[in-house]
Amino acid sequence: MAVEVVYVAAAVNRFNQAADVSATNLIAFGSSRLLAFWELDNPNDEGVKKTLPSGDSAVTAVKFLTDTLFISANESGMLNLWKKKADQWQNTLSIKAHLKSISTLSSLDDWIVTGSSDSSLKLWKLREGKEKDEISEVQTLNLKGRLPIISAISRLPQSAAYLLAVGGTDTKIQLWVCSDAQFVSAASLSGHEDWIRSLAFRQPTSEDSPLVLASGSQDATIRLWNIEPRKKIVTAKAGGTDDFVDELLDNFEASLGDLGESEEGGRQISLKHHIITVKTGSEISQQYAISFDALLVGHEAAVTSLSWRPDHHKMPTLLSTSTDSSLILWSPSSVTGVESASSVWINQQRFGDVGGQRLGGFVGGLWAKEGQEALAWGWTGGWRRWRSTATENLTSESWAEVGAISGHNGPVKGLDWSPDGNYIISSGLDQTTRIHGPARTKVNDHSSWHEISRPQVHGYDLFNVVFVDPLKFASIADEKVVRVFEAPRGFVELAGQLEVAQFSDEEHHRPIAANVPPLGLSNKAINDGPQELVGELDSSRRPFDGELATVTLWPEIEKIFGHGYESITLGISNNRKLIATACKATNAEHAVVRIYDTDKYKLVGDPLPGHVLTVTRIAFSPNDKLILTVSRDRSWRLFELQEGRGYLPVVADKSHGRIIWDCAWSFEGDIFATASRDKTVKVWRQHEGKWQAAATIKTPQPATAIAFTPAVESRRHLAVGLENGEILIYSNALSEVPKWMLAKTIPLGSCHVDHIHRMAWRLSRNNPYELASCSDDGTLRIITVHLAEN
Repeated sequence: MAVEVVYVAAAVNRFNQAADVSATNLIAFGSSRLLAFWELDNPNDEGVKKTLPSGDSAVTAVKFLTDTLFISANESGMLNLWKKKADQWQNTLSIKAHLKSISTLSSLDDWIVTGSSDSSLKLWKLREGKEKDEISEVQTLNLKGRLPIISAISRLPQSAAYLLAVGGTDTKIQLWVCSDAQFVSAASLSGHEDWIRSLAFRQPTSEDSPLVLASGSQDATIRLWNIEPRKKIVTAKAGGTDDFVDELLDNFEASLGDLGESEEGGRQISLKHHIITVKTGSEISQQYAISFDALLVGHEAAVTSLSWRPDHHKMPTLLSTSTDSSLILWSPSSVTGVESASSVWINQQRFGDVGGQRLGGFVGGLWAKEGQEALAWGWTGGWRRWRSTATENLTSESWAEVGAISGHNGPVKGLDWSPDGNYIISSGLDQTTRIHGPARTKVNDHSSWHEISRPQVHGYDLFNVVFVDPLKFASIADEKVVRVFEAPRGFVELAGQLEVAQFSDEEHHRPIAANVPPLGLSNKAINDGPQELVGELDSSRRPFDGELATVTLWPEIEKIFGHGYESITLGISNNRKLIATACKATNAEHAVVRIYDTDKYKLVGDPLPGHVLTVTRIAFSPNDKLILTVSRDRSWRLFELQEGRGYLPVVADKSHGRIIWDCAWSFEGDIFATASRDKTVKVWRQHEGKWQAAATIKTPQPATAIAFTPAVESRRHLAVGLENGEILIYSNALSEVPKWMLAKTIPLGSCHVDHIHRMAWRLSRNNPYELASCSDDGTLRIITVHLAEN
């Protein structure tokens, strides 16, 4: 029974070093407690196909050392070393580096630098071995109570000595130098007016060019610092050294007094050199001058990351991201002569969104494909990607946005396949519902799964979602309302153009799009009118992350009220004519299930009583004659449809020892299963008029989600999701209901690492089957399972 990953929707964690790219254009990034891998050179334009567990807390930083070696850090203070062996990434070393979350990670040669919110900065040495790798602590730097936010390490020009720059919760950049085995404090660079969030070194491209340090701050500015060997500078008039020049500058600055503080513009700019001394031998020392070179002003909010374009590009280019939702490429205004001769840097390109700190802006950015692509990830965890169409004349370089990847930025609670199985919808605690489908690409006429619509961006955490028909769905959130949405014309056209699904001409006659009024929660339909109200959507390609949150909304057409407390679970009949809902409950009065029709959304019959605590799942039998409910009260109940009277209770059982998380009917309707925290899955069948437990499957962890397949060649399969994220596939012969055998355990790189909430098979007429699952680890997954027929 083979398993293949079809699709993983994963978001990047909200840390500016949570992602890095290798020389082979493999991006590794932290997604919750997982490490996700995205191959940019994938010819089929596929996103994440593999993930690996990375400890018990969120990944905060990732750094490639070579193409086959990288390190990662997490919120528990753990440092992990990953090595590629036989085309598989393996965790070869894990050490407890800090007591608290690691906030910064940098490396050069065999040095590794880690900084933590425990107010410490540590330096480590890496020693690779054939049998075993070692990372040993060399030094701990005293930051005097400040917290390190960012670090960067480089070699000094024309020297073997190392320079370490550290920025943190003050306005100064701390510099440390190492010429022997220890780093010593060398200088403190002033100028910024808020915390330092980002640092990046650019190596000299010639003997005459300096080492450049770029620093970005919450004060929305970027400063460039030149670091070069100190030379005796003789002035034409004075004939003195640069000491004399510094003295003149000091006098000049003193003569300015406090003018800079009183006038608009704030603090004055310091022009003098900082001198650091490095030993290059037992008796020889070398001095370096550090001077402020340029102030880059263009962002309107905090600068979150900086990255230099790879050196083979003639024009030095700096990529910066900000919480103002913009990404800027900076270059000198002139590239003639020596690079350091020009201190006038200009904004060459600006990407992103106009309108301030929408959706939290960008968290981090990086270069890929040797500087031909610029990428950034946002507060909501989605990627944005721009590609250069460079010519030999770099001044006329043009950029175009291309498709990237996205995912829920938080636990994913619900999912449902469309009735025709063409696409899937998911809902999560990031307060969004998202539709994912196999979009056709123009590159090689191949379909690859991506998010194609974000129909609901809500103000409450979303718990569950079901399709009423292919162009209509209902969702529940942490509120007392069930909301129903209908697809706009934009989605119908997009699905058709991307060959995700085809709809009739009649289905195109609907509102063009939707938007959310100010201070509103409900998406309102937009009919033909000014396109500026919603924005353009190019149907020939999948939407970019910036468009998904704004121009792919669906209009809300109905609200359903009835429960006294916040909604918790949602079910739908197989003929899609009835919706069943339940809410949070601590007594029998509120632990009822309410049934509504999907025509006028009116209550059908009386609420279904019996449970005394919150109902966790509702499942209709294949013929919709029975409704199965399970609850926190450890019981399951069956309700049968009575002519003219609605559903009435017929049987109940309380044989599970803990909360029952999920239930599911077989496609044949002869059995159903219940999954419980007591580490069992019970299979129930009717025998002599009574429902009895035909089999009890013991699981290694609490069972949290289950899903049946239809019978294939007289065998059916049951997928069981566990609390630790594992997925087990059990097999059974139709003629032997009590006998279930473990047929497959989903391998580590294909399954989740946290509580699985929902699973559902995408049914096709032929083997194989595709299984969708969602989890607290923030990922939605679709895997192909080739089921054995015997």
